[in-house]
Amino acid sequence: MSVDIFGLLIFLIIGAIAGLVAGTLMRGGGFGLLWNTIIGIIGAFIGAFFFDLLGISFSIVSPFITSLITATIGAIILLFIVGLIKR
Repeated sequence: MSVDIFGLLIFLIIGAIAGLVAGTLMRGGGFGLLWNTIIGIIGAFIGAFFFDLLGISFSIVSPFITSLITATIGAIILLFIVGLIKR
């Protein structure tokens, strides 16, 4: 499997957007570009894992939108778990 620079760029953009949305929803503000991207990328893996575990698959409009929704939900789950641990 080879990854081209365009695919990597799209992956990072989705991660940044998902992290920003999740940070805004869970904390009221983002965490900065780097942390938003990291949270969004980890969230993408968490979201894909949970959707696969629950047997949920969906295709809304485009792979970009589907990936963004999956990453955002995963990032929200990640921030929720981190919030529980910090208490």
